[in-house]
Amino acid sequence: MLNDPWIAALVALFVWWFSTGAILMVVKYADRHGVRFGRALTWAALPVFFVGAYGIWATADLVSSAAAYHAFLSALALWAWIEMAFLTGTITGPNQRVCREDIPEWERFIRAWGTIAYHEMLLAATLAGVWLYTHGAENTFGFWTFAVLFFARVSAKLNLFLGVPKINTEFLPAPLAHLPSHFRYAKMNWLFPISVSALTFAVACWLERIYSASSPGDVIGFSLLAAMTALALLEHWFMVLPLPDEKLWRWMIPAPKPKQQDKTIRTEDAHGL
Repeated sequence: MLNDPWIAALVALFVWWFSTGAILMVVKYADRHGVRFGRALTWAALPVFFVGAYGIWATADLVSSAAAYHAFLSALALWAWIEMAFLTGTITGPNQRVCREDIPEWERFIRAWGTIAYHEMLLAATLAGVWLYTHGAENTFGFWTFAVLFFARVSAKLNLFLGVPKINTEFLPAPLAHLPSHFRYAKMNWLFPISVSALTFAVACWLERIYSASSPGDVIGFSLLAAMTALALLEHWFMVLPLPDEKLWRWMIPAPKPKQQDKTIRTEDAHGL
């Protein structure tokens, strides 16, 4: 059954939905107990990162369907810990101030970069490390999973900086309360059509690889990548379409009181991994 590409796609969808909700629940819990508690919780969860690294190492030379699943989940473990470190304010950037409105565009970009610099450098270093280890290996699905997440996240952040119609800080924790001041509300920006076109093309490429795959492991691996890339594409559309996507995680996070609701600002970190 796990050799079915449709099952692989459903696995990717479930893991995206469940892991996002779990991380948001942990971050909200930490947020209620203060920044120091959140940081302590993040470092206590560091074994998750090492488990992910071990999974990449252990599956690099395996080509079975199970190995494809394990490499995919290992990459998600690496990503999940880094995102948790970001959302708890443990690894963010040197700039933690609200951005003024009377500054030029170039300065706003530098300030925005400063809010996420350490986080982005850690993501880039992890991506490079996974690539160096899996380059030339039989199983590179862990690398490609992390690469899809990395480039989709960079694209989402740039779109938020340039301006999108729908931004929401409902799930944004206190340590990142300054982030929305660096975003922009706009009907459209020049990057968005490029982003969704690139992600759509990537989905098409993964689907073509599924069709031409010669082994069950490749079929499963490319199915997982196609599903994850399609979810990244969906998250981009969430930034422009008036859809209540935050309800996907109401199963773990209660809705805020009406007086606290803000339907104008949204951060991409409210979305999936």
